[in-house]
Amino acid sequence: MKKGIIGKKIGMTQIFDEVGNVIPVTIIKAGPCVVAQKKTVENDGYNAVQLGFEDAKEKHLTKAEKGHFEKAGVALKRHLKEFRLDDISGLNVGDVISADTFAAGDKVDVTGITKGHGYTGAIKRWNLHMLGKTHGIGPIHRQSGSMGVIDPARIFKNKKMAGQYGNEQVTVLNLSVAKIDAENNLIAVKGAIPGAKGGIVFIRDSVKA
Repeated sequence: MKKGIIGKKIGMTQIFDEVGNVIPVTIIKAGPCVVAQKKTVENDGYNAVQLGFEDAKEKHLTKAEKGHFEKAGVALKRHLKEFRLDDISGLNVGDVISADTFAAGDKVDVTGITKGHGYTGAIKRWNLHMLGKTHGIGPIHRQSGSMGVIDPARIFKNKKMAGQYGNEQVTVLNLSVAKIDAENNLIAVKGAIPGAKGGIVFIRDSVKA
């Protein structure tokens, strides 16, 4: 059965497998999440469940958001995320989803918001080569090369130039779950995931597994 959960990135560390190999992992506090809404093909045209994560105070929510939780009869939550699932017959509003919904060895996709770097130059943003620093080239050193040619008399779209870097949603596909700590709702995912420590991430079954 397809599954998903909301979590918070704790940070990176390393663990050892049975033969002593070092495995770099990202620790995610996944859940507990509560089912705040259930959508079905008959009523909504598709199957999905809406999960809520982390308790919230009334002053942090709008009137519409508070009404949404009151209608469902669940506690106020700070984060909501809808997961489309093939089979939701075993889930109902109010059910709690914990980290043990996943198991070691599962393949997952993790979605998060990358670290924001603000407005940056093309060298940092796109990892372009810098201009030469000798033989009379300068005084600009951290600038990309030619922006285009004379013929069109303009710069084409998608040219790698300076601009906003980071602070965008990124999904890393086909990561492996290395370890599960069901008691503390922790999931250790092999490798790195997007975002800073404390960032909210969404974990779901891999679409390519």
